[in-house]
Amino acid sequence: MTTIDERPSTTVPPKGVVGRLFRAAVTLHTVVAFGQPVFAGVYLSGEIGGLDWHARGADVVFSLGVLQVAVAVAAWVRWGLRWPTAVSVLILVAESGQYGAGLAGLLWVHLPLGVMIIASLAVLSAALWVRPLPDRAATADQAQGASKSRRDETHV
Repeated sequence: MTTIDERPSTTVPPKGVVGRLFRAAVTLHTVVAFGQPVFAGVYLSGEIGGLDWHARGADVVFSLGVLQVAVAVAAWVRWGLRWPTAVSVLILVAESGQYGAGLAGLLWVHLPLGVMIIASLAVLSAALWVRPLPDRAATADQAQGASKSRRDETHV
């Protein structure tokens, strides 16, 4: 008979203010970004006001992207992890291109880039909510251990 190894959920409350702020910023950014295709669809269905909603939504999405990068930098300082900042900066760069492509009417760039941004934000949100947030002491110990092992390898 096969048994299933049941483990408790790995989702834990965020550790500290930075963890809660980063999760909140990414979640809000994701939710607002998911509204953008809806606003574009309202415009495409014949409601001329939908284009204005889409333009205002772009301003809000970009502003939330800047906020997300700022909080990600704080997470980098607090946790010692670079990936949240790197991913957030890449998303913000993509949003900058998205914004410019939309203003220029380059739909062949605007639409696929929008899909990529929404998919990236969804994956980032899932990663932040499913995985436990790191503890500052644990990440500092891991960083010291990694640098020590690299030094040992160079002196062989």
